[in-house]
Formats: sequence, structure tokens, C-alpha cells
Amino acid sequence: MTAPEATIIQITDTHLSAEGERMHGMMDTTSNLRQVLDHLDASAIPVAAIVLSGDLTDAGSPAAYELLQSMVEPTADRLGAKVIYAMGNHDDRASFRLGLGLAYNGSTELGAPYDVVHQVGGLRIVVLDSTTPGHHDGHLDGAQLDWLAAVLEDPSPGGALLVLHHPPIRSPITTVDFLRLVEPAHLERVISGSDVKMILCGHAHYTGAAAVAGIPVWLGPPASYRTDPVPPVGRHRAGIGHGFSRIDLFGDSAVATAVDVVGVDEVYNESQSVVLERLRSLTPQAR
Repeated sequence: MTAPEATIIQITDTHLSAEGERMHGMMDTTSNLRQVLDHLDASAIPVAAIVLSGDLTDAGSPAAYELLQSMVEPTADRLGAKVIYAMGNHDDRASFRLGLGLAYNGSTELGAPYDVVHQVGGLRIVVLDSTTPGHHDGHLDGAQLDWLAAVLEDPSPGGALLVLHHPPIRSPITTVDFLRLVEPAHLERVISGSDVKMILCGHAHYTGAAAVAGIPVWLGPPASYRTDPVPPVGRHRAGIGHGFSRIDLFGDSAVATAVDVVGVDEVYNESQSVVLERLRSLTPQAR
């Protein structure tokens, strides 16, 4: 089997609060994140970057950002992964920058949009801040789109991933659709024909996929709780369940895989080498 050129882990909608606090009075989001990180630690797969795609905290508490960093960075160090943060509508720009110790230009206000480019080997990861303080839907202004166009003007050897919290696509859930990225056609014009291989989003609290300008859009499973895409009539419902995404890059392709952490009991747990040998014996031509 050909190994991917790079593997990216996406963790989204962690919604951390001060340790011990429970979201909606029942969800221990700190415990959820701990389980996600334990899952990654046990795998020891080569990871180029861990991308946290917004709603890192539930209310923008500086202490919550510090807690998040203290949890994520050790796992990233063990995996040899770069940590990449993005803003979500529940985040606060100043607390986000200060709590995570993110460098910023002294001439840039702490409350300015957090748009940044990371180079991970030949892969370029572009983070766009689709938030507007005081609003839960997504917006990108003209200056951000001009900046993105300039960034994408020269292709990167390994292509690019675009990260923004708000999906630039419609949702089958009315409440989620109401809070998506506004006027996504502007973004579509900028990325059309670019080297962007995939757009990584969160916000919706369910796993989904679509495309914009022929570019795959991936809505990663949340690390906090799940929205029900098929709720009882007239209801907006969420339930327990969380996970993360594995994004593997193979040539011109980006393959997204949702990983459930809770709610799945083991059906089997076997040696990989034994399973591969069994599969080879059943396959006329081994790959």
C-alpha cells in the first residue's frame, strides 16, 4: 500500500470551558477532547499537522484557551505534528491570540480577523477567519478575499488546504443553514482553478461533504456533541457523540475519514499484519 504524502488531523468544535464545567449542563467537553487525544496517542500514526477548526472554546474564556493548548500541544509533540488554530463564532479574537500565545504584528489589533498561512512541507494550509464578533453566521470581507487571492496566486508544491469554520455550502438542517457562510459565491470565485485540494470546516456539529468550484468541502465531526440531521418533525435535536477527522493526501487527491471516538463498541481488534495476510490470500493479485 502506498502511504499518503501527508496526514492531517482535524479536530473541530471542542467548545472548552474552564475544567470541570459542563456544556448544556451535561457535556464534559474537556473529557471528550482528552479521549480524542488519547485515541491519537495510541495510534502513533505520522501526522503532519493537527488543525483545530474553530469554536475552540464555548465562551472565549482565556483560561479555556490555555487549557486547550496544554492538552493538545503534548500530543502534537509526540506525533511530530504542527498545531494550527482557527477562529469560530464562539471564540474571542483577543483571548484566542493571547490565550494561545499566537504571535501577531504589533500594528495589528488583537480584535482583527485571524487569517494566516502555514507551510507544512510542500503543503500550504490557509486559515481564514469567517467570524464576525456578535454574530453566529459566517462572513468574509473584501480585504480577506483579496488576501486569499494573493496567497493562492502562486501554487504550492503539495497544493493547499483551506480552513474556515463556517461551511460555504447549504445545510439540510434549517437552523444550521441559517448560520452558514453568507455569500459563498465570492469565495468560490477566488478559489476556482486554484491549488486548493479540500476545504475543512466545522460549525454544523455533524459530518458532511459537498463541493464548491469542484473542490471538496468537508464538515468534520465535532469533538463536543452532534446535531441530529434527521430529527423528529418540528424539532432541533442534538445528542451525545464526538470524534475527529483524518485527512490523507495522495497526489492530487485529499481523502477525508471521520473517526468516531464514543458510541462504537469494539467488534474486533486484531493484528494488522495478520489481517493483511488473510486478505492477500483471498485476493488474486496482491496490491
